Amino acid sequence: MTRKTLCLLAGLGSLALLLGALAFQYWGGLAPCKLCIWQRWPHGIAAAAAALGLFALPALAALIGLLSVLTGAGIAFYHTGVERGWWPGPTSCSGGGDLSGLSGADLLSTEGAGAIVMCDEVAWEMLGLSMASWNGLASLGLAVVWVLALRAR
Repeated sequence: MTRKTLCLLAGLGSLALLLGALAFQYWGGLAPCKLCIWQRWPHGIAAAAAALGLFALPALAALIGLLSVLTGAGIAFYHTGVERGWWPGPTSCSGGGDLSGLSGADLLSTEGAGAIVMCDEVAWEMLGLSMASWNGLASLGLAVVWVLALRAR
């Protein structure tokens, strides 16, 4: 396959993962946490890189795409570790945050309580793997396609 074809294939893969995440959010009713949102950005960058690769600089586009999906895989596997309790996540969306600065009224308030989606809770899983885990594996698969694009002529 040509470099442009492989860039297009990898970019479409990232676009499909991004659209899948949006479908889970808007049709499936699964609100994303902060780490879920962070995982979307690299796929958007990879899809844009694929578009760049179709028109100009396909080698640079392949490098940008590869770095993007590897970054996305890193975020996804970090999120998996947070979900599984292997390491702490961001205090803004994970349990165990410091409550010492809150008053009694703040602790009992119900305003805004539903706005925070916890990063350390698995909202959906299939075959024992969370959505973050699946995203990490898919991102590594896309990284292979980007490497092939880099090596192609």
